Amino acid sequence: MIRCLIVDDNKLARTTLKQLAGQIHDLKMVGEAASAMEAHNLLKENPVDLLLLDVEMDGITGLELTRNLGTDKPVIIFISAKKDYAFEAFELNVADYITKPVQPARFIQAIDRAREIIESNDADVSVNNDEFIFIRDSNVVKRLHFNEILFAEAMGDYVKLHTAKKFYAVHSPLKSVEERLPANKFIRVHRSYIVAVDKIDSIEQGALILHNKAVPVADGYRNSLNKRLNIL
Repeated sequence: MIRCLIVDDNKLARTTLKQLAGQIHDLKMVGEAASAMEAHNLLKENPVDLLLLDVEMDGITGLELTRNLGTDKPVIIFISAKKDYAFEAFELNVADYITKPVQPARFIQAIDRAREIIESNDADVSVNNDEFIFIRDSNVVKRLHFNEILFAEAMGDYVKLHTAKKFYAVHSPLKSVEERLPANKFIRVHRSYIVAVDKIDSIEQGALILHNKAVPVADGYRNSLNKRLNIL
């Protein structure tokens, strides 16, 4: 059974979620809270597997509660009347983000996703924050695994994250993207380029070839690249 706690400062919203949850056979409601502080205290006494968590609440918000819970937090599904917080929510590695009014089909989809994560954690096969980032692709927040990325390319106020099939343009300076990419997988080779080390196929005429795409190497980065690649 998936032990679940509902956190929402609106009583009608809590009632709606309880009704929806009651129709899922393996979802066990262990309580409800009208504030993030009340939820925090309940979780200390009775840990759960899943939080159905409102974002905008008086006092501590759902986002703040999630940060305060740290790495030992349960799986979280955010439920909000606004889409504005979706990107920030996914950066906290939550399972899903549902907008109100909650539709039954969408609720079931979110629970299915949470169930997969919980079952993976139970099997000691968990996805950690070092394996992916969330990016905004048009109006959709997408999970992009680091092993999909060939290289990052600065283009004015944007960064193109190139994969084998396409690229994603994110509104961010390259420095911020570099800070999010794990240093054991990526290396800066130019003021405008960061590459995935394990995706380098060859070096030809001073450029790196990754999946038939050429990336220039600046002189100032060449020595660190040679050391990293341990070139004979």
